[in-house]
Amino acid sequence: MKIRNIGIVMNGVTGRMGTNQHLIRSILAIIKQGGVKISDDLTLMPEPILTGRNENKLKHLAETHGPAVIGKPLKYTADIQAAVDGKFDDTEIFFDASGTLQRARFIEMAVKAGKAIYCEKPTAVTTDEAIRLAELAENAGLKNGVVQDKLWLPGFRKLSTLKQQGFFGKILSVRAEFGYWVFTGEVDDQPAQRPSWNYREEDGGGMMIDMFCHWRYVIDNIFGPVKSLVSYGSIDIDKRVDEQGDFYNATADDSAYAIFLLEDGTVCQFNSSWCTRVRRDDLLTVQVDGTDGSAVATLRDCYVQDMSMTPKPVWNPDIAQPIDFYDGWKRVPDNCEYDNAFKIQWELFLRHVALDESFRWTLREGAKGVQLAELGVQSWRTRQWVDLPALEPATASV
Repeated sequence: MKIRNIGIVMNGVTGRMGTNQHLIRSILAIIKQGGVKISDDLTLMPEPILTGRNENKLKHLAETHGPAVIGKPLKYTADIQAAVDGKFDDTEIFFDASGTLQRARFIEMAVKAGKAIYCEKPTAVTTDEAIRLAELAENAGLKNGVVQDKLWLPGFRKLSTLKQQGFFGKILSVRAEFGYWVFTGEVDDQPAQRPSWNYREEDGGGMMIDMFCHWRYVIDNIFGPVKSLVSYGSIDIDKRVDEQGDFYNATADDSAYAIFLLEDGTVCQFNSSWCTRVRRDDLLTVQVDGTDGSAVATLRDCYVQDMSMTPKPVWNPDIAQPIDFYDGWKRVPDNCEYDNAFKIQWELFLRHVALDESFRWTLREGAKGVQLAELGVQSWRTRQWVDLPALEPATASV
C-alpha cells in the first residue's frame, strides 16, 4: 500500500468554521479514518500545518487536537509566508479560512508559490476582484476550489434526487427561510455567537455577501441558472458589542430578502436574517412546490407531499383549523450514509490535486456567488430588478 502524503497549509483555522468544520471534522477526520483510500494500492493522507496571526491560539489548537489523532501536536507557525514557501515542510495545497478582505493577499501569496488553492467563500466582496483572483490561479495553471458545502448536506441531496426522479412535475416556486437570533453581546450570559466583523461593512461583513454566495450555488446546481433578482437589505440592530466588550456600530445588513427569477421562469424567494427567532424545523428550510408534489428540506432531512396526500383546506377564520397540515407529509428515508458535507468536498479536492480528477467548484464558480451578492446590494440601493450578466469563461484550463 502506497501512502501519498499531501501537505496542506491551513490558514485562519483558529476561527469557528476553520476549527470545527475544516480542521476537526474534515482534515483530522480524514486522517483518523486512515486517509482517502483510492484503491488497494494507494491512499491519500493529508498533512496539515496550521497558520494564522495568533501564535498562542495556533499552539492551543495544535496541542488540543493533534495528540489524539497523530500522537503529537500538529505543526503550526505564525509565519504564513514561510509556510507557503515551504521553509518548514513541503506542501501542495494552500487553504484559507481567514476574513474575506484578507483573502486576496493570501491567494496571491499561494499563486506565487505555485500551490493549489482551496478557500472559504466569499472569495471577495466585488465581482471584479473575485474574477481577478480566479484568473491568477487559472493563468498560473493551478488547481483551485471554493467551499460550497451545502451541496452535500443530506437535505439538499434528497431535494436534488427528487428533482432528478421527476417527483415535483413542473417546479413552480422555491421558498427558503434562513436565520436565527444572533445575540448582541450586551448581556454577559448571552455572548454573541458570530464574530463582530460580520456586522461591519467596512470589514467585509453583511448578510448578502455572506449568504447570497451560498444561495447562488444552491440554486444554480439544484434548480437552474439565475436570470435576475430583486432584493432588500436591512440593518435591524445597529449597535453590538465586540470581542473586547466594547460597543460598535453595525454597518452591514443583518437581514436580506430576495426574489431570484430563474431562466426557466421558476421563482425562488429567500429570506435571510440574523434577527429572527426560529419556529420552524431547522435554521434553514427550503420548500419546493411543483404541480405533482412538494418537498420541504432542512439541513439533514426532507419531507414530501404528493398530490394524493394534498389536503383541501377551506378558508374559515371563525373556527379552529380542523386540518393538521403536518399529517400529510412523509420523511424521505436515508438510503445511504451521509458524511460531513465539508469533509466530502475536501476529499474531492484532495483527489483533484493528487489524481487530476475533475473538480468544478472553482474560484470562478465562487465568483458567481460574489456577483449575486454584489448585484443584490445594487438592487437594494436602487430599488429595482437587476439582470445577471454571464461571467466570462475561464482564460486557462486547469
